[in-house]
Amino acid sequence: DDLADEMEDVDFEDEGAEEPEAEAWETEDDEGVEDSMEAQDDSEGTFSLHSASVFCVSLDPKTNTLAVTGGEDDKAFVWRVSDGDLLFECSGHKDSVTCAGFSHDSVFVATGDMSGLIKVWRVDAKEEVWSFEVGDLEWMEWHTQAHVLLAGTADGNTWMWKIPSGDCKTFQGPACPATCGRILPDGKRAVVGYEDGTMRIWDLKQGTSLHVLKGQDGHQDPLTCVASNQDGSLIMTGSVDCHAKLVNSATGKVVCVFKMESVAPKASIGEGEEAESNSVESLGFCNVMPLAAVGYLDGTLAIYDLSTQSLRHKCQHESGIVQLLWEESSAVVYTCSLDGAVRLWDARSGKMISEYRGHSAEILDFAVNKDASIVVTTSGDHQAKVFCVQRPDR
Repeated sequence: DDLADEMEDVDFEDEGAEEPEAEAWETEDDEGVEDSMEAQDDSEGTFSLHSASVFCVSLDPKTNTLAVTGGEDDKAFVWRVSDGDLLFECSGHKDSVTCAGFSHDSVFVATGDMSGLIKVWRVDAKEEVWSFEVGDLEWMEWHTQAHVLLAGTADGNTWMWKIPSGDCKTFQGPACPATCGRILPDGKRAVVGYEDGTMRIWDLKQGTSLHVLKGQDGHQDPLTCVASNQDGSLIMTGSVDCHAKLVNSATGKVVCVFKMESVAPKASIGEGEEAESNSVESLGFCNVMPLAAVGYLDGTLAIYDLSTQSLRHKCQHESGIVQLLWEESSAVVYTCSLDGAVRLWDARSGKMISEYRGHSAEILDFAVNKDASIVVTTSGDHQAKVFCVQRPDR
């Protein structure tokens, strides 16, 4: 940045004004500390309209041709994955856009900022059709079969709206943030995790809580993520306490707890740091085998066998895992991490299939298209990138 500022102070001749500044950026990056990160770019294209960290990305479910990204610059954009062309800007946010996603049929796109301003846009008309302000926003998700939007806020509430009419229902949790949530596949229930370690399964129609996990059954620390298997019979919760719990969604009972054995080097971490050195960051179920994946902040990807409730593979990353996603119809799991790389892992063997680089900072979110040929990533380097991950063995 300093270098860029200096360049701006220099008076260039008019014709050359553009050129040197662009060059300055190049050389600054190339010679910087992140040289190794910068050197390799496996991406097919880069979307670079954001001017700060890009926090979130979603692909439109119907065609997988559009992406929406939201960033620290208080902006969200809907753009074409094939060429990075801007379709429209979701304007009017007044804080970092941390949530963005398309409705199940790609008719609407919703964007939400940290302050709690949520806006919904009609994609074909490129116009805003609804907006609402809640408390500080923690997460947001579209219903899988209807134009219904769910969001969790820092005051512990979970909100549900019909779009675009705006009919509204709230589900009151404990007086602490609703940190994560997911609508179950039946479309009638949602699971919500809270900062006090509790988890609730809500009946969306009745507005009542069907099951509450707390105390010994709950987590000892805030929940970070929740997921369900394909038929919604099993829920998995992850927490700062490093445990992942498998829960029967019908009974609300904990089936088993996956604990990550702390690795030996932890002793060398200074006092006071240890508590923060690990947590569950992301998790998910495989659709084609009884497997679940859990990604940890210490860089461990753990593949658990659900039928034996045991650890099957441990895949080590050099830096923390931010998010993981399973391929829809195979036992391949994708991870993105703080070192700026996307990796594909074969959950059966525990071996890495491939690795893609191109970002000069940590990856903060990513999305995989339906046929698992394209990955779209967002990063702290202000960019979103599109990677082609088609594999010869398909």
